[in-house]
Amino acid sequence: MNMAEWLVRTARRAPDAPALLSGENVVASYSEFAANAARVGNVLRTRHKVEPGDRVAIFMKNSTAYLELLYGIWFAGAVAVPVNAKLHPREAAFIVEDSGSRLIFVAGVDELRSLLPSTCALHDMEIEPAFVAEDAGLSAPEPRAPDDLAWLFYTSGTTGKPKGVMLTNANLHAMTYAYFVDVDDVLAEDAAVYAAPLSHGAGLYNFMHVLRGSRHVVPRSGGFDAAELCTLAPRLGNVTMFAAPTMISRWVAAARQTGYTGEGLRTIVYGGGPMYLADIEAAVAQFGPRFVQIYGQGECPMTITSLSRADIMDRRHPRWRERLASVGPAQSCVSVRVVDANGREQPAGEIGEIVVSGAPVMRGYWNNSDATTQSIRDGWLWTGDMGTLDQDGYLTLRDRSKDVIISGGANIYPREVEEALLMHPSVSEVSVVGRPSSEWGEEVVAFIVASTSEPPSVEALDTHCRSLIAGFKRPRTYLFEAALPKNNYGKVLKTELRKRISGH
Repeated sequence: MNMAEWLVRTARRAPDAPALLSGENVVASYSEFAANAARVGNVLRTRHKVEPGDRVAIFMKNSTAYLELLYGIWFAGAVAVPVNAKLHPREAAFIVEDSGSRLIFVAGVDELRSLLPSTCALHDMEIEPAFVAEDAGLSAPEPRAPDDLAWLFYTSGTTGKPKGVMLTNANLHAMTYAYFVDVDDVLAEDAAVYAAPLSHGAGLYNFMHVLRGSRHVVPRSGGFDAAELCTLAPRLGNVTMFAAPTMISRWVAAARQTGYTGEGLRTIVYGGGPMYLADIEAAVAQFGPRFVQIYGQGECPMTITSLSRADIMDRRHPRWRERLASVGPAQSCVSVRVVDANGREQPAGEIGEIVVSGAPVMRGYWNNSDATTQSIRDGWLWTGDMGTLDQDGYLTLRDRSKDVIISGGANIYPREVEEALLMHPSVSEVSVVGRPSSEWGEEVVAFIVASTSEPPSVEALDTHCRSLIAGFKRPRTYLFEAALPKNNYGKVLKTELRKRISGH
């Protein structure tokens, strides 16, 4: 079933209910939300000749229009390709070309126009709205089958080259239903606040709130601003939101200064990176019993394990601190195991790779059968994350087999940063690792061997990186070395480099 059917049904049931809000101001009711999405769908079909199954990209910051575009894409039977708004235009252009997108919605990104393939049209929302009130709308969403694609989510692999995760209607249905069972109930009076990017987990959580007819709120800042949320939440009431652990830490720090203690909040779902034990204890002390943790990946969206509100608050269990440091038991629609390199299940407490199977697991990687075969074996998704299961089925993340750096809830893959730096004429060798950061969770550190007697300046390297990759991926620290530590096979020993940065 087409995901847009949920919006149509809610609009019929509660046409006048507030749907889209900018801050506290209502922008559209549910009937208006559905009508505008139908208009976007018709514009895609008639003006841009988008057919069912075609891909349509969105490269924009959060806005209420973003949700109308998503549902307009689904009205037309097309596949949404949300692109992280923080990416460099060159990175966005790669995703557009790889996905074969017919059209991309942007907001004032002029540089992207010259980088797009000739097969992709660009629609600039700052110049022209997606529709006008006089535009006719599609009479109904295009019928779609369970295994048809709905969302093409790009996430980098271990090489740093982005891969398109194929999420079907059935995948997203399973994710949505599991939320109600394993994460939280959703009420019509709730306000889903999108402080995290709609292109990622926060956007995936729109479906539950559309089904229940809740309010969808984009803060006026367009993103995460701790002071703004402290003011906005009490005025909205019944706020639910998805947040990265680093966002919560910054929010708690701001709340301590203002005396805010969680008024107006109902549920904060956190995930997308490691939550340190001290941080969740501090958050609960400041905001109260409002937290639920989820663990998932783009390849199994938001739906591997969950740590309930009750588990987070329970202090009576003899191992409550261990549970609080875990990511909880498997969600209801998946099976989770911890295995060795040969796929043999590990005993309780033994570290191994986390594998998962079930209805939310992706169909595979777009146009990348080799990567699909490597990641999905005998029906199990190999996550690349290392962990342990206790005797009660609670999963604890122990390490990541991939060297991904999670900064502010966003994945940064060392290889793509290394490749960018190696294009600088004064860089001979480079290795990138993550360093713990109280503000961002982790930050990027680059170890560099210069090719010239005079090492390049930090300013020059920063400018170089900004010309090739998104600014948030650039190193925060550059350390110059005479040589990088390597093993007998010539592989750089990143474990040794991580030891070195402990003193910086």
